[in-house]
Amino acid sequence: MFSIARHAAASRSASRAFSTTASRSSDVAKLILIGRLGRDPEVRVTRSDKEYVSYTVATTNYPPPPPGPDGVRPASKTTWHHVLSFNPGSNNYLRHLQKGSHVYVEANFEVREADPTADPGTPQGQRQIFLRHENIRVLRSPMQSQEVQEEEESP
Repeated sequence: MFSIARHAAASRSASRAFSTTASRSSDVAKLILIGRLGRDPEVRVTRSDKEYVSYTVATTNYPPPPPGPDGVRPASKTTWHHVLSFNPGSNNYLRHLQKGSHVYVEANFEVREADPTADPGTPQGQRQIFLRHENIRVLRSPMQSQEVQEEEESP
């Protein structure tokens, strides 16, 4: 009985996935990051006195890019992603995270084009990507200084 219901649900979702009709409710722009917190999350306040949390996730492309024509492999590069959370429930959790935590982050993103009248050296004069926090999971907490010493001493 359950297998019939499961098969029917799977066939409905499979046919809908390739439908040509417009469905705005399924549009999504999501980014998944796996990296380390670059600093402790910061609590901030908007101009309208709404509290939010800002945090930074560092990701490194690994393995590094392939060797160039001269046979030299370029070094890995670290990218810094600034994420904003306006969800009070998530904000309480985020406040207690520490720099160096290895995290899995899901964020919605929005691209804002540069203002053509603004100075290119200002944020308004540059293309910006805003990441809005959706979900976070701590994969590994940062090592405390005592744990680092014990790990270095072990054979």
